[in-house]
Amino acid sequence: MPLPLPPAAALPPDDAGAGAGAGPRAPLPRRRLLRAGGALALAGAAPAAFAQALDFRPSPRYPDPAVKVLDPSFARYRLFSASVEQLATGFRWAEGPVWFGDGRYLLFSDIPNNQIVRYDEATGAVGVFRHPSNHSNGLARDRQGRLLACEHLTRRVTRTEYDGSITVLADRFEGKRLNSPNDIVCRSDGSIWFTDPPFGIGGHYEGEKQASELPHAVYRIDPSGRLDRVLELPFPNGLAFTPDEQQLYLIGRTPQNSRILWRYEVTQGGRGLGSRTQVVEGGTTGALDGFRVDEDGNLWAGWGSTGAPDSNAEELDGVMVFNPAGKPIGHIRLPERCANLCFGGPKRNRLFMASSHSLYALYVETRGAV
Repeated sequence: MPLPLPPAAALPPDDAGAGAGAGPRAPLPRRRLLRAGGALALAGAAPAAFAQALDFRPSPRYPDPAVKVLDPSFARYRLFSASVEQLATGFRWAEGPVWFGDGRYLLFSDIPNNQIVRYDEATGAVGVFRHPSNHSNGLARDRQGRLLACEHLTRRVTRTEYDGSITVLADRFEGKRLNSPNDIVCRSDGSIWFTDPPFGIGGHYEGEKQASELPHAVYRIDPSGRLDRVLELPFPNGLAFTPDEQQLYLIGRTPQNSRILWRYEVTQGGRGLGSRTQVVEGGTTGALDGFRVDEDGNLWAGWGSTGAPDSNAEELDGVMVFNPAGKPIGHIRLPERCANLCFGGPKRNRLFMASSHSLYALYVETRGAV
């Protein structure tokens, strides 16, 4: 029988403008995955805003048949005795995970439920970190370890200070409101790069339906605070730097709605982007989404069905691994589409996969580049 857990104190929510968040909210319940009779049991009542839970049964066999070797070069990254694990479930659209090694926890967005969720690696506890989150999407850490968040509802990028207050880093460019910041990375020089497609203002499910005032673009926030538009691109999405930070990978779309992973040369001493090369074409059936780069330069990308009639979700959903040349070398099969992922754990060799209703993890024989 599930055991009740003590409530977790929620952090102050963001307000609609600049400055610190509003006053404290009532504590929200927290959930924990427990081993009970050899099966995963969910402990504690979930908030009513949570969605249906997905029943997942990991493979009892090693190596896990869900981890597919598409090219011999991927075999070195697959651990023989590691399986795909479901760490939590019951969300509506999990996105934007970020690892906090100093606290041994992971944060990720549950966009439609308007919350940031926290998974504690030491205890397995899962609870609400921030609600409301202004329909946050991509999350990251700056070089001082502070949380960065892309917010759909308020159309801004924020930073959470050490005392929990909120600082707005960007919400307008040349006097016009941003669209809906989507994904975000921080370079070693302290600059913050983010994509700004209109996904969060196209309807009421992941934000609020509003008019777009600016073209789809990629922006850079200088350590001085200056905001620059470095590139215009239709529907920019996930982005990540190569291990040496001399190139930037970026996902966009063609007029035919094909998702393309581009590699841009970083120019102007880290302040601009130059020539580009097409690395991966997802076509109209494969949905490239958020991704990360490992220390060998391989790309681990959220992958799944686009919803097109000829797009087979059962065959596609999961994580696709590409080498730097764009060749698919591995596929982690999941029962849900993976929207975004990150490396974490004490050795940075645990892949956390935010996938539709659930959070999954897999140990691999490589580490995240950053």
